[in-house]
Amino acid sequence: MRWLDGWLQRWRSSVARRWVPRGARVLDVGCHHGEFFRALGPRLGSGLGIDPLAAPASGPRWTITQDRFPPTVPLPPASFDAIVLLATLEHIRDKDVFIEECFRVLRPGGRAIVTVPSTLVDPIVLALARLGLADGMSLDEHHGFDPSETRRLFVRHGFELVRWEEFQLGLNNLFVFATPATNAPASTPAPDGRH
Repeated sequence: MRWLDGWLQRWRSSVARRWVPRGARVLDVGCHHGEFFRALGPRLGSGLGIDPLAAPASGPRWTITQDRFPPTVPLPPASFDAIVLLATLEHIRDKDVFIEECFRVLRPGGRAIVTVPSTLVDPIVLALARLGLADGMSLDEHHGFDPSETRRLFVRHGFELVRWEEFQLGLNNLFVFATPATNAPASTPAPDGRH
Protein backbone atom coordinates (compact mmCIF):
# COMPACT_ATOMS: atom_id res chain seq x y z
CA MET A 1 0.00 0.00 0.00
CA ARG A 2 1.40 3.37 -1.01
CA TRP A 3 1.47 6.49 1.15
CA LEU A 4 -1.59 8.01 -0.55
CA ASP A 5 -3.63 4.80 -0.15
CA GLY A 6 -2.79 4.71 3.57
CA TRP A 7 -3.66 8.37 4.04
CA LEU A 8 -7.06 7.92 2.35
CA GLN A 9 -7.70 4.78 4.42
CA ARG A 10 -6.95 6.68 7.66
CA TRP A 11 -9.30 9.48 6.55
CA ARG A 12 -12.11 6.95 5.95
CA SER A 13 -11.46 5.40 9.36
CA SER A 14 -11.60 8.76 11.14
CA VAL A 15 -14.96 9.59 9.54
CA ALA A 16 -16.44 6.16 10.38
CA ARG A 17 -14.93 5.81 13.87
CA ARG A 18 -17.19 8.43 15.48
CA TRP A 19 -20.25 6.29 14.66
CA VAL A 20 -19.00 3.22 16.55
CA PRO A 21 -20.41 3.20 20.09
CA ARG A 22 -17.84 2.86 22.90
CA GLY A 23 -17.46 -0.78 23.95
CA ALA A 24 -19.16 -2.05 20.77
CA ARG A 25 -18.84 -5.53 19.33
CA VAL A 26 -17.68 -4.68 15.80
CA LEU A 27 -17.68 -6.73 12.61
CA ASP A 28 -15.34 -5.23 10.00
CA VAL A 29 -16.01 -6.75 6.58
CA GLY A 30 -13.13 -6.13 4.17
CA CYS A 31 -10.89 -5.40 7.17
CA HIS A 32 -7.54 -5.57 5.32
CA HIS A 33 -5.00 -5.99 8.16
CA GLY A 34 -7.21 -4.73 11.01
CA GLU A 35 -6.27 -1.06 10.72
CA PHE A 36 -9.75 0.06 11.77
CA PHE A 37 -9.60 -1.97 14.99
CA ARG A 38 -6.28 -0.32 15.82
CA ALA A 39 -7.78 3.10 15.05
CA LEU A 40 -10.66 2.41 17.47
CA GLY A 41 -8.19 1.68 20.28
CA PRO A 42 -9.87 1.46 23.70
CA ARG A 43 -13.23 2.41 22.16
CA LEU A 44 -13.47 -1.17 20.79
CA GLY A 45 -15.22 -3.76 22.95
CA SER A 46 -14.39 -6.70 20.69
CA GLY A 47 -13.91 -7.13 16.97
CA LEU A 48 -14.05 -9.70 14.22
CA GLY A 49 -12.52 -8.83 10.86
CA ILE A 50 -13.39 -10.80 7.73
CA ASP A 51 -11.47 -10.40 4.50
CA PRO A 52 -10.81 -12.95 1.74
CA LEU A 53 -7.29 -11.57 1.20
CA ALA A 54 -6.21 -11.03 4.81
CA ALA A 55 -3.85 -13.28 6.71
CA PRO A 56 -5.39 -14.54 9.95
CA ALA A 57 -4.27 -12.36 12.87
CA SER A 58 -5.36 -11.21 16.30
CA GLY A 59 -4.90 -8.38 18.74
CA PRO A 60 -5.91 -7.79 22.35
CA ARG A 61 -9.65 -7.54 21.56
CA TRP A 62 -9.97 -8.51 17.89
CA THR A 63 -9.47 -11.39 15.46
CA ILE A 64 -9.11 -11.42 11.68
CA THR A 65 -10.37 -14.37 9.66
CA GLN A 66 -9.58 -15.06 6.01
CA ASP A 67 -13.04 -15.61 4.55
CA ARG A 68 -15.78 -14.05 2.44
CA PHE A 69 -18.96 -12.56 3.86
CA PRO A 70 -21.32 -14.22 4.59
CA PRO A 71 -18.63 -16.46 6.09
CA THR A 72 -18.30 -20.20 5.62
CA VAL A 73 -19.36 -20.81 9.23
CA PRO A 74 -22.47 -18.70 9.91
CA LEU A 75 -22.22 -16.07 12.64
CA PRO A 76 -24.82 -16.08 15.43
CA PRO A 77 -27.79 -13.76 14.85
CA ALA A 78 -27.77 -10.34 16.58
CA SER A 79 -24.14 -10.81 17.63
CA PHE A 80 -22.70 -7.37 16.73
CA ASP A 81 -23.40 -3.77 17.71
CA ALA A 82 -21.84 -2.37 14.54
CA ILE A 83 -20.79 -3.57 11.10
CA VAL A 84 -18.17 -1.54 9.27
CA LEU A 85 -17.87 -1.64 5.47
CA LEU A 86 -15.13 0.78 4.50
CA ALA A 87 -14.66 0.85 0.70
CA THR A 88 -16.17 -2.65 0.57
CA LEU A 89 -19.75 -2.55 -0.72
CA GLU A 90 -18.77 -1.59 -4.26
CA HIS A 91 -16.74 -4.84 -4.51
CA ILE A 92 -19.71 -7.10 -3.67
CA ARG A 93 -21.58 -8.69 -6.58
CA ASP A 94 -24.68 -10.02 -4.77
CA LYS A 95 -25.42 -7.03 -2.58
CA ASP A 96 -28.87 -8.27 -1.53
CA VAL A 97 -27.56 -11.47 0.08
CA PHE A 98 -24.70 -9.49 1.63
CA ILE A 99 -26.99 -6.84 3.17
CA GLU A 100 -29.51 -9.44 4.40
CA GLU A 101 -26.68 -11.09 6.31
CA CYS A 102 -25.57 -7.73 7.74
CA PHE A 103 -29.11 -7.23 9.05
CA ARG A 104 -29.24 -10.73 10.52
CA VAL A 105 -26.01 -10.47 12.52
CA LEU A 106 -26.69 -6.95 13.88
CA ARG A 107 -28.47 -6.59 17.20
CA PRO A 108 -31.68 -4.55 17.31
CA GLY A 109 -30.66 -0.90 17.05
CA GLY A 110 -27.24 -1.90 15.67
CA ARG A 111 -25.43 0.19 13.08
CA ALA A 112 -24.05 -0.46 9.62
CA ILE A 113 -21.32 2.11 8.90
CA VAL A 114 -20.58 2.21 5.18
CA THR A 115 -18.23 4.23 2.98
CA VAL A 116 -18.67 4.14 -0.79
CA PRO A 117 -16.53 6.09 -3.26
CA SER A 118 -18.01 8.40 -5.87
CA THR A 119 -18.11 7.10 -9.43
CA LEU A 120 -15.52 9.82 -10.18
CA VAL A 121 -12.93 8.01 -8.05
CA ASP A 122 -12.12 5.16 -10.46
CA PRO A 123 -10.55 7.30 -13.23
CA ILE A 124 -8.72 9.45 -10.66
CA VAL A 125 -7.24 6.44 -8.83
CA LEU A 126 -6.37 4.77 -12.15
CA ALA A 127 -4.41 7.87 -13.18
CA LEU A 128 -2.67 7.99 -9.77
CA ALA A 129 -1.80 4.29 -10.06
CA ARG A 130 -0.25 4.87 -13.49
CA LEU A 131 1.88 7.61 -11.93
CA GLY A 132 2.91 5.24 -9.13
CA LEU A 133 1.20 7.37 -6.45
CA ALA A 134 -1.53 4.87 -5.51
CA ASP A 135 -2.06 1.14 -5.78
CA GLY A 136 -5.58 1.35 -7.19
CA MET A 137 -6.53 -1.67 -5.10
CA SER A 138 -9.14 -3.87 -6.86
CA LEU A 139 -10.58 -1.14 -9.10
CA ASP A 140 -11.73 -3.87 -11.48
CA GLU A 141 -14.10 -5.12 -8.75
CA HIS A 142 -16.11 -1.90 -8.39
CA HIS A 143 -18.65 -3.27 -10.92
CA GLY A 144 -19.75 0.28 -11.83
CA PHE A 145 -21.57 0.65 -8.51
CA ASP A 146 -23.32 4.01 -8.10
CA PRO A 147 -23.25 5.16 -4.44
CA SER A 148 -26.71 6.71 -4.84
CA GLU A 149 -28.04 3.10 -4.81
CA THR A 150 -26.71 2.48 -1.29
CA ARG A 151 -29.67 3.92 0.61
CA ARG A 152 -32.24 2.04 -1.47
CA LEU A 153 -30.40 -1.27 -1.01
CA PHE A 154 -30.15 -1.03 2.77
CA VAL A 155 -33.66 0.34 3.31
CA ARG A 156 -35.08 -2.46 1.17
CA HIS A 157 -33.63 -4.92 3.69
CA GLY A 158 -35.07 -3.26 6.78
CA PHE A 159 -32.40 -0.69 7.67
CA GLU A 160 -33.16 2.94 8.52
CA LEU A 161 -30.87 5.70 7.26
CA VAL A 162 -29.36 7.63 10.19
CA ARG A 163 -26.81 9.76 8.34
CA TRP A 164 -25.46 10.42 4.87
CA GLU A 165 -22.60 12.79 4.10
CA GLU A 166 -19.91 13.31 1.51
CA PHE A 167 -16.26 13.60 2.51
CA GLN A 168 -12.82 13.51 0.87
CA LEU A 169 -13.75 16.57 -1.18
CA GLY A 170 -16.99 14.94 -2.34
CA LEU A 171 -15.23 11.83 -3.66
CA ASN A 172 -16.44 9.54 -0.89
CA ASN A 173 -19.74 8.92 0.89
CA LEU A 174 -20.50 7.92 4.46
CA PHE A 175 -23.78 6.15 5.15
CA VAL A 176 -24.85 5.16 8.66
CA PHE A 177 -27.82 2.80 8.88
CA ALA A 178 -29.52 1.29 11.92
CA THR A 179 -31.67 -1.77 12.42
CA PRO A 180 -35.05 -1.07 14.05
CA ALA A 181 -35.33 -1.77 17.77
CA THR A 182 -37.33 -4.95 16.98
CA ASN A 183 -34.90 -6.10 14.22
CA ALA A 184 -37.87 -7.01 12.02
CA PRO A 185 -37.45 -6.17 8.31
CA ALA A 186 -39.54 -3.26 7.07
CA SER A 187 -42.44 -4.26 4.83
CA THR A 188 -42.11 -1.35 2.40
CA PRO A 189 -39.00 0.59 1.49
CA ALA A 190 -38.83 4.33 2.13
CA PRO A 191 -38.40 6.62 -0.88
CA ASP A 192 -34.87 7.45 -1.95
CA GLY A 193 -33.35 10.62 -0.57
CA ARG A 194 -30.45 12.00 1.40
CA HIS A 195 -30.20 13.22 4.98
